[in-house]
Amino acid sequence: MLQNAQTIRLYQKLTDAFVQMWNQGYRFDDLRLYLDGYLAALRHSSTLEPFHLHRLEEEAIRFLYDRSNFDIAYAATTTRI
Repeated sequence: MLQNAQTIRLYQKLTDAFVQMWNQGYRFDDLRLYLDGYLAALRHSSTLEPFHLHRLEEEAIRFLYDRSNFDIAYAATTTRI
């Protein structure tokens, strides 16, 4: 569980980006590359302490591989008749 306020904000921005990219047609390989680049940029900029960065990475990976995070968004956009 994330407890640092800055880490939580970064996590929310990251997961919002995942869902938006998913809705635009990107899939898991693309999202994983995006995550790797995002984390590399955070490491390079020293924005977060290494411990918080590691926790952010764990939570983001958990979000990414939980298919229910993307199925709901997909179902909401396809139910219009």
